[in-house]
Amino acid sequence: MKTRINRIFIIMLGNLLSLPVLAQIETPQPSPTATFTQKVGLTEVTIEYSRPGVKERKIFGDLVPYGKLWRTGANRATKITFADDVKIAGKDLPAGDYALFTIPGKDEWTVIFNKNTNQSGTGNYKEEEDALRVQIKPNHITEPRETFLINLEYVRPNSAFIELAWENTQILIPLEVEIDERIMASIKKAMSVAPGTYYKAAVYYRESGKDLNQALEWIDKAIELYEKNGANVFWAYRQKALIQADMKKYADAIETAKTSIAKAKAAGNDDYVRMNEKSIKEWSEKI
Repeated sequence: MKTRINRIFIIMLGNLLSLPVLAQIETPQPSPTATFTQKVGLTEVTIEYSRPGVKERKIFGDLVPYGKLWRTGANRATKITFADDVKIAGKDLPAGDYALFTIPGKDEWTVIFNKNTNQSGTGNYKEEEDALRVQIKPNHITEPRETFLINLEYVRPNSAFIELAWENTQILIPLEVEIDERIMASIKKAMSVAPGTYYKAAVYYRESGKDLNQALEWIDKAIELYEKNGANVFWAYRQKALIQADMKKYADAIETAKTSIAKAKAAGNDDYVRMNEKSIKEWSEKI
């Protein structure tokens, strides 16, 4: 019995002694990693990078020397992914994954999109693997950025800026994406499916300043199909009136707006009544 107890004690002691070897200790990273995804237009952009801090150091021109290749962050090379073909500072860049390098300068930075994303630091960098280089002038920011930041700013339907910011320096890299061709392809593909498609296409054309004659044709088609199903489309008549007004056909726009008012009253929608009445007053002054 004593021998059995001793054996159990030895096993338990061995397990306890092995715990420090098996345990994993996690500590904060000096330059924590971040992943950021943003859609610009219809194109998804993903950025993976590490974020070093200033930590009371002089950054550009000292810790990050001017005129030297920088991995644009810490640890592994920063990775940026474009789901579709884009333009960077007006230059074409195919869809894909890229390592983002820079060469900081006091008056100008070189921004590099390199095809080899499997890099740590700059030791394996090869210029012949560059997909694109652009020159960007830096901006001075009055509020210091303690932790290095890569972001997408000034996002518009077909453009944005890739922002790099650290210490008192900001770089804004122009990014453009294609939306018209993709939307037009979707419009043509879906055009025969439902009246809502004609309606959305007409609204898009009007708001984008495209062919208003085509927009008017589509809104008429939408109204026709909706009303075949017995729908009260006061809101579609409102869009038709706006298209006609943009075409400077103010008399026609007023008549269409009156139709929208009558249908909106039948639907109990006072907002559309007010909007149309305001437009009629405005358009009447232009005849």
